[in-house]
Amino acid sequence: MAASIALPRVLRIGAGASALLAETLESLGLRRPFIVTDRFLQDSGRVQALTEGLDARGVVFSVFADTVPEPTLACVDAALAALKEGQHDCVVGFGGGSPMDTAKAIAVLAAHGGRMRDYKTPHLQDTPGLPIIAIPTTAGTGSEATRFTVITDDANDEKMLCAGLAYLPFAALVDYELTLTKPRRLTADTGIDALTHAIEAYVSRRANPFSDGLALQAMRAIAPNLRRVCSDGHDRPAREAMMLGATLAGLAFSNSSVALIHGMSRPIGAHFHVPHGLSNAMLLPVVTAYSAPAALQRYAECARTMGVARDGEGDQSAVARLVDELDQLNRDLEVPSPKAHGIDPARWEALLPLMAEQALASGSPGNNPLVPSVDEMVALYRRAWA
Repeated sequence: MAASIALPRVLRIGAGASALLAETLESLGLRRPFIVTDRFLQDSGRVQALTEGLDARGVVFSVFADTVPEPTLACVDAALAALKEGQHDCVVGFGGGSPMDTAKAIAVLAAHGGRMRDYKTPHLQDTPGLPIIAIPTTAGTGSEATRFTVITDDANDEKMLCAGLAYLPFAALVDYELTLTKPRRLTADTGIDALTHAIEAYVSRRANPFSDGLALQAMRAIAPNLRRVCSDGHDRPAREAMMLGATLAGLAFSNSSVALIHGMSRPIGAHFHVPHGLSNAMLLPVVTAYSAPAALQRYAECARTMGVARDGEGDQSAVARLVDELDQLNRDLEVPSPKAHGIDPARWEALLPLMAEQALASGSPGNNPLVPSVDEMVALYRRAWA
């Protein structure tokens, strides 16, 4: 069966790429951008640095800087209202996954109307909305290169996965210099998020030769550099490798899929407000150990590519090394368990059946090498607790 491959029309990658926003807009025939970002980037002067080039060329733009972590329907509604106040012809997402996901959501709603709940999977939104330009400031989500957005329905604490070509940015400006001042916790969580994207893209039931190459290249970039950037945030070669790895991983899973870790991770974020990368990290070793017997050769290749198993080493041994490495990575980067994170144990236990149902409904677990039942997901949540 032929794979369906979709990529941003323009990818500009490397130091200073973010300074090419005005030039990129001009090349795409776009003239009135609506910039979606967060308050930190606004208050720290990062937005002003980004827009200096627009001012120099006389580009008229507006800025919405009130996105929130793990974007909600209320935040999307506020951004959409601000967008409609001007005659904007494109949306620029500037920041981590939250501003980029918010930008994607309003780009679709501005063109097609309705509510975000109308667009959640299994609905597929391929008809384009406003053009999207993505400028990531974290090396993690890969949202600059994907055909997905995730928005939280704050009325019922559900993270809604929305998919389709309409969410794929027209252009991505990937500038690792924007990550040099990222704090250690954010560096660790987003880095493990990117590693999870690469692994899940490679073991997914929807993997294909195109996504495989991107996923393996992402692992080669991320695995030797994640601890380095957490140890020294100003390690420029390591930061560059992580930013490239995150984008490659985004391209990989956008053209295959994520799987069980992401399916189970989203409800943790929605109900307990755990950052997305951190909730992935909490689940990564446990879910990998559960899934590996169904795709032993694929997981073993991940271990060899990451440098934790030798070429020629048996698959069973290589997978054991991979699980040990993921456990050790969490210890080294001080990833807390749900219990250590301070989640209320009674509420955790009470919500497990609902979380498992929400995970299953997202569709992502169905891409896993081993597809679990709701009861098996509940058991995996319990295993990850402590």
